[in-house]
Amino acid sequence: MVNDAGPGADEDGRHGRLSRKRVLTAALDLVDREGLSALTMRRLGAELGVEAMSLYRYAPGKTALLDGVVEALFLQLEDRLAQVPAPETAAEAGGPEWRAELHRIARITYQVCLDHPEGAPLIFTRFTEVPLARRAPAVLRDHERVLWDAGVEETRSARVLRAFTAWVLGYVSVELRAMVDNPGEPDPAFRLGLYRMPSEELPRLRATAPALAERGGPEGLAAELDALLDRFIESER
Repeated sequence: MVNDAGPGADEDGRHGRLSRKRVLTAALDLVDREGLSALTMRRLGAELGVEAMSLYRYAPGKTALLDGVVEALFLQLEDRLAQVPAPETAAEAGGPEWRAELHRIARITYQVCLDHPEGAPLIFTRFTEVPLARRAPAVLRDHERVLWDAGVEETRSARVLRAFTAWVLGYVSVELRAMVDNPGEPDPAFRLGLYRMPSEELPRLRATAPALAERGGPEGLAAELDALLDRFIESER
């Protein structure tokens, strides 16, 4: 987890005084532009106009910097949730508020991840490596938010969090998966590189690939989240 040195300990950077939030935001911006391979202390220091050593109070190493990018994504999620009012469609349709809230969290999580396609995969990989109690406060608040908004008993809440998190992050990972083999090729078959896949062994995959290359979008997320909630949550209530 990134240490917060406090406002009195900030150094001067090219664009003003450093802070934890500025460092994390700059790290996410760098990843957005140039990919994860570009994220080093030296490169980030150059972006901020400071020596790399000045960043170690905010991220004591590369691993902490990667966790900081995840934290920046969840801080952005919090900001957007605060700006976007809760939907009224569920209440108007006679549905429960908890369901509308879970849809809101899912939709905005999806938007944040697709806005940062280079950084979002870090959420998946860091969740497999960072124990729950060591995750950034913004990440833990997201888990807590889902548990509260689901509105189920504590004995059932683990099932809710697992199902919701697995579905939303799984959906996002499918949306962000690499599909295009040759971006400059107008013909779908050559753009997707279908000629590389043996038709005798993979006939259905070849036939379905053009549809798989299209994103399901927030509409697909909402429809399939409803199916998940119907099956795994309504039966528990």
